Amino acid sequence: MAFAHLENQIPTTEWVCGSVAETHEAGRQLAGLLRGGEVLSLEGPLGAGKTTFVKGLAEGLGCRADEVSSPTFTLVHEYPDGRLPLVHLDLYRLDSADELAALGFDDLLAGTTIAALEWGDKFPEALPPNAWRFVFSLDGEARKIRRMP
Repeated sequence: MAFAHLENQIPTTEWVCGSVAETHEAGRQLAGLLRGGEVLSLEGPLGAGKTTFVKGLAEGLGCRADEVSSPTFTLVHEYPDGRLPLVHLDLYRLDSADELAALGFDDLLAGTTIAALEWGDKFPEALPPNAWRFVFSLDGEARKIRRMP
């Protein structure tokens, strides 16, 4: 499994983030553990912190976090200049697996690229078997990020 090296290194299976800065930091922490080729399915409602988490992930990978924005309308943003390349996809507006394939989905996941898929649960059959699922939720003012088995 591609993530076997992380099983005992991720500090928690759940982060409770009381601020945007803490959500960003959770992504940054995770980035420091990644080796390349990991696929992260980021699942949860609008406003739960998925894009903020990806900004932290980008920073932790050495990409320009200030360039990270929600890919809702462009669907795919690529950040190739970090320690590992990062691709950030938003599957929310896609209606079919055919549309996902037309994006070159399999090619985007190739090599050492880290793939962060917002709304990855929309097409679970397209996710690689070793993809990691992170479920984001709102709990009052806090955001929870839970890594699912």
